[in-house]
Amino acid sequence: MTKVVPLTAERIAAWDAFAAAHPNGTFFHRAAWAEVIRRAFRHRPHYLLAERDGEIVGILPLVHVKTALFGNSLIATPFCVYGGPLGLDAEAIAALDKAACALMTRLGVPTMEWRLRDPLELGPEWQPRDDLYVTFRKAITADDDANLKAIPRKQRAMVRKGIDRGLKASVGRDIDTLHRVYAESVRNLGTPVFSRRYFRILAEVFHDDMDVIVVRDGETPIAAVLNFYDRGEVLPYYGGGTLAARTLAGHDFLYWAVMQHAAARGCTGFDFGRSKIGTGSYAFKKNWGFAATPLALRYRLADGASIPDHNPLNPKYRLMIATWKRLPLPVANLLGPFIVRGVG
Repeated sequence: MTKVVPLTAERIAAWDAFAAAHPNGTFFHRAAWAEVIRRAFRHRPHYLLAERDGEIVGILPLVHVKTALFGNSLIATPFCVYGGPLGLDAEAIAALDKAACALMTRLGVPTMEWRLRDPLELGPEWQPRDDLYVTFRKAITADDDANLKAIPRKQRAMVRKGIDRGLKASVGRDIDTLHRVYAESVRNLGTPVFSRRYFRILAEVFHDDMDVIVVRDGETPIAAVLNFYDRGEVLPYYGGGTLAARTLAGHDFLYWAVMQHAAARGCTGFDFGRSKIGTGSYAFKKNWGFAATPLALRYRLADGASIPDHNPLNPKYRLMIATWKRLPLPVANLLGPFIVRGVG
């Protein structure tokens, strides 16, 4: 018989071992995300373990996200590209589903969202949405020349433009420079910024499984990205560039630098993360020769509830986005972290 219990500190190592061994496990199934989200955003994790005869047979990294602006949801996993349950069999998934629904009722939560990288058979009470986000992944090799030649011609020309310009990339843990560049970038896009403290928590929690790459034109930082590493795959996650990066091919050079560094670390995969269909980010990643795979979002809804639509392409956010783009950067940096904690 399968039973479901909350994750405790004593079983974190077993949780991580199960996630690492599961073929659909991802970096975002690591138990440490519960600590990150609790500390950075003050949301309450409800990580669930399915067990049978004392052995773990399934995990579900749920978090309760409740804010005045963006509502009340259980999400697996907020602030992460992927999440959702991992199970050894259908019985384990069903047990986690049942326990999550009971939690949903107890907390009075109207919506539950699972972010599945790999499709999962679920019951008819789950509503799909596969038309909003896609993910981009491809293999890389240890040969820089082969990786460069695998980039389509027009995009490869942009990378060479950055090389010819003399742009330089440095690898380290420079959170302050990353945040300065990232904050300017997302303000220019009309998006609230994460706090510098959040990035520092990520660096503290994930240690050698993360780093920061900064691209400079001379002494001036123009682009930067925070990368995660998991089972031979690099995930450039939080990145951006200044206005100067656009004319200097800074973004193109940045991700080429990520690819080079990942290959040198022994990575064989590159996960470009998720992008909304129809956005500039989507087009940029396709231009790198990455194939788009729909991100399988699944929703359970209480009676009368509807699927949340916090997508920036939603027309109701147009005025907010336009206003945000005009904010002075210090003001955007002050207000952003209070808003973004609800849009995980």
